[in-house]
Formats: sequence, C-alpha cells, structure tokens
Amino acid sequence: MGITSGIVLFAVIWFMTFLVAIPIRIQTQGDLNEVVPGTHAGSPEHHHLRKKAWITTGVSVILWAIIGGTILSGKITVRDLDMFNRLGPEQSATQ
Repeated sequence: MGITSGIVLFAVIWFMTFLVAIPIRIQTQGDLNEVVPGTHAGSPEHHHLRKKAWITTGVSVILWAIIGGTILSGKITVRDLDMFNRLGPEQSATQ
C-alpha cells in the first residue's frame, strides 16, 4: 500500500466514522422546545461538531492502523473477498 492509498483509506474511514458519530447526543430545537420560526423542529440546537471531529479522528486512527496493518500483512487479500471467482485461477510467479 502506497502513501496515496493510505491517505485515501484514512479519508474514507474518517468520513464513514464521522457520519456515524454526527447523530449521537444531538439536541434538536424540538427537544429543547425552542423552535425558531421558519426552521424545522428537528434542526440541531447543540451539535458538538468540534468534539465529534476529534473523537472521530482518534477512532479513525485506530481503525486505520488495524485495517492498514491487515492489508500490509497480506493475511486478507482481494482473492479472499472474491466470492464469485471472477479473478480466475491464481498465477504462479514462475510463468
């Protein structure tokens, strides 16, 4: 895995983790009974995005290290994920 692949892997993990973390502990205007006229009651009042971004970064670093280590170790390859045998037979190095 090259440097670009590592950065892309981290970005994908970070955004997926962030999208999971966004709705956690959110307080909406409807929850606080302070709905501003012209807005939806489900609009966030307190979203804590900065804290969630830092937590997401920490979790993403851990997940990236685990997934990147697994990819680099070769324990799981693309052929292991090929359920429909589309890659064909494995080529030997002597051919």
